[in-house]
Amino acid sequence: MEPRLDYFGNPLAGKVLRHINSASKLLSDSALPGTVQELVKIRASQINGCGFCTDMHIKDAAQAGETAQRLHLVAAWREAEVFTEAERAALELAEQGTRIADAAGGVTDEAWAAAAKHFDEDQLVALISLLAVINAYNRINVINQQPAGDYRPGQFG
Repeated sequence: MEPRLDYFGNPLAGKVLRHINSASKLLSDSALPGTVQELVKIRASQINGCGFCTDMHIKDAAQAGETAQRLHLVAAWREAEVFTEAERAALELAEQGTRIADAAGGVTDEAWAAAAKHFDEDQLVALISLLAVINAYNRINVINQQPAGDYRPGQFG
């Protein structure tokens, strides 16, 4: 697969990505646990069919010490016993927040309550914002048909 255009080399795209990357950096430094952040980014990227981001975040999570077993089970997290209640709540929120168009009611009160049980207000803000950012990255890469598989951890700083 070849990308439709050199998005990462385009000057306008560079300006757009600087803003998105700035938001991403702010969120990575938030109080939302790094493990939760990577799991959520992986799951949203899987749902959106973004191979580039799925590859990136699986490799980043592995580099940070995440186990292969947990990484292999993200797509089937409901049946897997390797995730904490807090991680499961974040994954449910990630799924519902990513599939907004598929559900007439958006994110359910139950999913929100489960997340709110495990995360404080700042962490919830970070989680919502993280979902918005990863969905933006996913859409850029899927629309542009950005190839996946060559990412190296730390490649983007």
